[in-house]
Amino acid sequence: MTEHNILIAGFGGQGVLFSGKVIAYAGLIDGLEVSWLPSYGPEMRGGTANCSVCLSKRTIGSPLVVNPNAFVAMNLPSFDKFIDDVVPGGVVIVDSYLIEKKVEREDVKAFYVPAQKLAEENNLKGLSNIILTGKLFKELGFCSKEALDEAVKKCVPAKKAHLLEANYRAIELGMSI
Repeated sequence: MTEHNILIAGFGGQGVLFSGKVIAYAGLIDGLEVSWLPSYGPEMRGGTANCSVCLSKRTIGSPLVVNPNAFVAMNLPSFDKFIDDVVPGGVVIVDSYLIEKKVEREDVKAFYVPAQKLAEENNLKGLSNIILTGKLFKELGFCSKEALDEAVKKCVPAKKAHLLEANYRAIELGMSI
């Protein structure tokens, strides 16, 4: 495993921070060094939100991901703001239903997932973030599948336990793309 410096960005309310939390817990369950640093504007819902997640076998020097080797863009402003910060050879995953722009860089691997549309079509409303997390897992293998499933279970609050199965389906859907 290489070090994973992941940046997830979008609007508040899209589940950006939740996705980061799931990834961080998955790394923790697999015994990795982990940092999770949320950042959001004062508006929260509708404002900008991003989340830095570092996973490593070594000590993490800073929790802030300035040059991600993986970037998940969930809205156009975030795509525009962070696309040039991705390191050469990095992975970029774009919600192509909400972002019509294409990655112009040739030194990164870009994947286009119409996550918002897929969530609506598969009765997974509000889980486009988890679909994108499944795709990120497929491309990076940042943890074991068992750890990812356990992390979802850990992050979904008890009062929303009825959503566990939908989250698992969203992960599988993202992995299938």
